[in-house]
Amino acid sequence: MSIHQQTYPRLSDRELELLYFISKEMSNNEIATRLFLSKNTIDSHKKNLFLKLSVRNSAGLIRRAFELAILPMEKPESLS
Repeated sequence: MSIHQQTYPRLSDRELELLYFISKEMSNNEIATRLFLSKNTIDSHKKNLFLKLSVRNSAGLIRRAFELAILPMEKPESLS
């Protein structure tokens, strides 16, 4: 567990990957293609992020990620 994850709800590795791609302005379809997942799976992970970080949309997600010092973030190790 990273030091940041002590200050916000525990995010899965997949959720952190998704957050990284959202911060790079990728669409759900682009993320799904990149991660070899369905768009529905990406939608589900994104909804979980909204709930965990108490936001309503992607803009709020990025704002909250900055507030909680999750972003800026380096490319997650799982994507290397």
